[in-house]
Amino acid sequence: MHTLSYFQELIEKGLLKLQLDKKPNELYDPIQYMLNLGGKRMRPALLLMSNEMFGGNPEEVLSPALGIEVFHNFTLMHDDIMDKAPLRRSKETVHEKWNPNIAILSGDTMFVQSCQLMMQVNDKHLRKVMDMFHKTSIEVCEGQQFDMNFETIDKVSIDEYLEMIALKTAVLLGGSLAIGAICADAFESDIQNIYQFGKKLGIAFQLQDDLLDVYGDAEKFGKQVGGDIIANKKTFLLISACEQAKGDQLKSLQSWLDKKEFNSSDKVNAVMSIFNDLNIKEQTEKKMDQFFHEAMAHLNAVTVNDSKKELMISFAEKLMVRTS
Repeated sequence: MHTLSYFQELIEKGLLKLQLDKKPNELYDPIQYMLNLGGKRMRPALLLMSNEMFGGNPEEVLSPALGIEVFHNFTLMHDDIMDKAPLRRSKETVHEKWNPNIAILSGDTMFVQSCQLMMQVNDKHLRKVMDMFHKTSIEVCEGQQFDMNFETIDKVSIDEYLEMIALKTAVLLGGSLAIGAICADAFESDIQNIYQFGKKLGIAFQLQDDLLDVYGDAEKFGKQVGGDIIANKKTFLLISACEQAKGDQLKSLQSWLDKKEFNSSDKVNAVMSIFNDLNIKEQTEKKMDQFFHEAMAHLNAVTVNDSKKELMISFAEKLMVRTS
């Protein structure tokens, strides 16, 4: 069995071999720039790990793994346009470095490239792989639309929020694992279990992200702590607080949400105080642990030798003890 760093190195080498030195430069340079911004290559690594766990040769499914990474970066490129984000991984976003029209067209090209890479699987797996990839791709777009809808909706329920993060974030982890399993001729029940493992783990991961934004170490987390509070972003924490706050506490919370001008530190401290009074941190941790344990139950149900699951277990555990 290989290590996570082996899979990440395999992906980096594969990305360098993608033929992006083509014309027009304005179309392909932004793609190369985006892929060179880095990242942990978590999703393609999961595809390769899953494939090896089920007895496949990960080097033979490098192309679909690269397809997952190109697709993921395409979604980030278009998300940045929609969010009007100036930075991605501390570098200029593509639409800022070039312009929004170029970013849209380069992103469109990346999606086509991701499909081309995904199709480079054994013919016997092609239809099943593409069905999973296209289903996942549409769900990610659905999740992004729900997320944008939430910006203009006053009330969002916990269930609605969990469904949104499942679509926007978690299904791509599940889909990556499932595609790796399909290409290794895994049993259908195992494909479904490894998919659910990834999806549940993805939800737990996003809940942890919500938590770190408020309670994380700013230096280790790599971004401003409390940024979600400042932006009135509907996270598990804020939605829970809005549902549970009563009387003067609710009035105070709503007042901070309604203010157009405020001192950022004052707002973060005030909202955090309400979170603390309502034990929102503990509730978020409990929900996060629930999804993590559900994920591990699905992994436990996979019918391969336990020794082959060690890397997947280690990956999941490290993912849930991160500080950034």
